[in-house]
Amino acid sequence: MTSESVQPKSGPSRRTLVAAVGAAGLTVALTACGSGDEASDPSTEQGADGGATNEESGLSAGAGAGGAALTKTADIPEGSGKIFKDEKVVVSQPAAGDFKAFSTVCTHRDCPMVDLKDDIISCTCHGSQFSVLDGSVKKGPAVEPLAAKQISVNGDSITLA
Repeated sequence: MTSESVQPKSGPSRRTLVAAVGAAGLTVALTACGSGDEASDPSTEQGADGGATNEESGLSAGAGAGGAALTKTADIPEGSGKIFKDEKVVVSQPAAGDFKAFSTVCTHRDCPMVDLKDDIISCTCHGSQFSVLDGSVKKGPAVEPLAAKQISVNGDSITLA
């Protein structure tokens, strides 16, 4: 009589496979459910130091990127700002000759903001309000300030850095 030895099967056990498939399914489910019910723009970038502006500058929509002029200093009202919708930036002039720029993407749920009155930019999604003079939160639900954007002022021209 010959004796045969039984070799254990190679490869993962059934338990290991079930656990791996379950984890992968959970990851897919969480990824699909991870976004909120609010509008968001995944391509939104938040930048460094900057200021506020409004969209009626008369310059081309793509101005500001790559060193092109965004606006003229005379177009930014002192104590307020101007929104540039296409660039997702607001440029402000807190004091004469002092220009700053901030992202117009709400820090609460990444909603784009285009409503600027005096020195307050408001989010129409949930009502957060921010100062365009320093980016600070004036009214929640947002708790984080606006991201600053880098700008440069050369003569009477303002460009995104």
